[in-house]
Amino acid sequence: MGDKTKQSRPKRIFINDVDRYSSKHIAKFLSTCVETSEDAEAEEMSASPAGPPAFHIVATVSSSSKHETARFLLEQYKSPSRDELLERLLECDVVVYNISENTTQQQVEEATWALTALQAQMENFKSRKMFILVSTVMTWAATKPQNPDEPDVLLTEEEFRRRRPHPSFKNHNNLEKLVLKLGRGKKSKLIGFVVAAGLQYGKGENLFHFFFKVSWLMLCPKVPLFGNGTNFIPMIHINDLAGVIQNIIQHKPKSKYILAVNDAKNTLEEIVKMISDVLGPGQMDKLPEHEAVTMKAFKPEELEYLSINLRLDAFIIKDSFNIRWTSETGMVDNMESIVEEYKNTRQLLPIRICLVGPPAVGKTTIAEMLCIHYQIHHIKIQEVIDGKITQLNEIVNGADTEYVSEDVLASAQRQLENINRSMEVNEVSLCFGPLGRLPDHLVFDILQEKLSSKTCRNHGFVLDGFPKTYEEAKLIFSDEDMENQDSTSKAPLYNKKITPEHVFALNASDDFLTKRVQGLPENVAEEMCYTEDKFISRLQRYKQLSEAEETLLDFFDELEIHPEHIDDPEYTDVMKMITEMVGVPKNYGLSPEEQEEEDRRQEEERKQKVATEAAEKKRRNEATLAEMAAQYEEWQKNLSEVKRQEYELLEAHCVPLRNYLMKYVMPSLTEAMLECSKIKPEDPVDFLAEHLLRNNQQD
Repeated sequence: MGDKTKQSRPKRIFINDVDRYSSKHIAKFLSTCVETSEDAEAEEMSASPAGPPAFHIVATVSSSSKHETARFLLEQYKSPSRDELLERLLECDVVVYNISENTTQQQVEEATWALTALQAQMENFKSRKMFILVSTVMTWAATKPQNPDEPDVLLTEEEFRRRRPHPSFKNHNNLEKLVLKLGRGKKSKLIGFVVAAGLQYGKGENLFHFFFKVSWLMLCPKVPLFGNGTNFIPMIHINDLAGVIQNIIQHKPKSKYILAVNDAKNTLEEIVKMISDVLGPGQMDKLPEHEAVTMKAFKPEELEYLSINLRLDAFIIKDSFNIRWTSETGMVDNMESIVEEYKNTRQLLPIRICLVGPPAVGKTTIAEMLCIHYQIHHIKIQEVIDGKITQLNEIVNGADTEYVSEDVLASAQRQLENINRSMEVNEVSLCFGPLGRLPDHLVFDILQEKLSSKTCRNHGFVLDGFPKTYEEAKLIFSDEDMENQDSTSKAPLYNKKITPEHVFALNASDDFLTKRVQGLPENVAEEMCYTEDKFISRLQRYKQLSEAEETLLDFFDELEIHPEHIDDPEYTDVMKMITEMVGVPKNYGLSPEEQEEEDRRQEEERKQKVATEAAEKKRRNEATLAEMAAQYEEWQKNLSEVKRQEYELLEAHCVPLRNYLMKYVMPSLTEAMLECSKIKPEDPVDFLAEHLLRNNQQD
């Protein structure tokens, strides 16, 4: 029996500007959709990796984009001419123009041109094409309730003809009308749909990114809210918007105008408060709306989006579409998962490091360097305890009573009383302060609270020399709730949110450590408890703990967090080794001011490097010239010596000839010359020749 299902070719879908937030994530979502068998009634396509792809995505990117073709794209066109773009559009089955996140006219004008150009070519289409305009609910912003006496009644798609746009979105509204005119005839080869999308959120965030970033950074005690925040904001998760577009391509709904918003009816204040509670300090600070521009938190056009006040009901996507919702009930109800998605998309992942090693090996110095490099928090147990005591005193003494409930105040009083009682009962330690006077369970509770704080959970930390033993680590990092839920599990259970993911054991010889301590100024050694007696005692204590039956490093080994041993005590080499193993920082990087300072520092380093290289080049040139001068001088000297030797050799060769001439030639020649001078013949030369010849014959 033959297979009745026939695999159709993937639809070719065009999407504009995929280097922007909205289009990028829509394209990513659609690229993961796959075809399923025709017998599947529930859905014909799904965002699942199994099966052949349902869509091939082609897209444009802006001229400023520096990225190569993304893996989720079949083809990418960088700022094509209109003739080139039209050629590409005609190759596609579906054209998606997204104008939902831009109030400038460029996208609207391009989408209007594309629609007009496709209409002009419609008679030449071999098959029916679809034009989907992803617009924005800002085209509804000025819509009034049909009955003024019932202002709380929700607006629905059925009233789309009554919609009135925000003044800045009139061109968006006009383009929507043009799209709605498409495909009215049955024989029309170009059908159009308008998707009025709510304000989009999710993934790495876009419009709401400021609130997420301020909350994650935890630099402000309160997250700013601009305006009173009582306006209702229609929203949709970016994946759910992509799901709406997928369903339009798949089902071709009868309604040409579709609202894409979730079920939530949240105000801006509720949204910002929940972001602050889950990700940030948990407090808000209401500021005048104009402060948003002054603080460079938002651009004026972005504030227009955030000022919308609408309550919409999207019944078509709920009743007619089959959407795998990511956030059907809205951002506020799903904030925990939205925050995790935001961190993962932007790779804002905490880096948790633990440094262990003998006293004076350099743990604190390395920890400070790591904290600067990774912008994470230095956890020194003594400072954590001191900070906790200070915090409790401030709460109890009314330093921040405006935001302190009675329950929090009572809890702070109990904690402070327990700490003070323990410090009075236990012995005072000059080196360890409260740490040496508090019972272990209080120390561990304080440390757990610090590691569980949002600053540490958002950014990460470096644990500096604590815990020291297997039991301490077990009490701090074990997760009692998980143990109660899964008592049959053989694998060690631990709290992954506060347990270090990187453990480094710094090692050095006793001689090296002793010499390092002896080289410290006396007041520094006293302050750090590195005097001779105290240092030897601490070193012996460390060795005892390292030789115990179960050590701190054994605890991490059991969790398969295998410690790395570093035997090189030089700080620069240790930093290089650790950063290579841990990897690059996973945060926002430098602030604009810090980046400016870093750029200035790098420029100074560059100039210094150039100056050093120039000086070195000059030195090398001078050295080369000096060497060449020396070589030339040596060559001249050698040349002179060769000439002298040649002269002496020639002189030596001339001696026999000279002696011969003096003995046999010169006497006869002299006699002939004298005779010639006496006679004075008419031809002296002929006379000399005859005279010499005559005398020669006689001889």
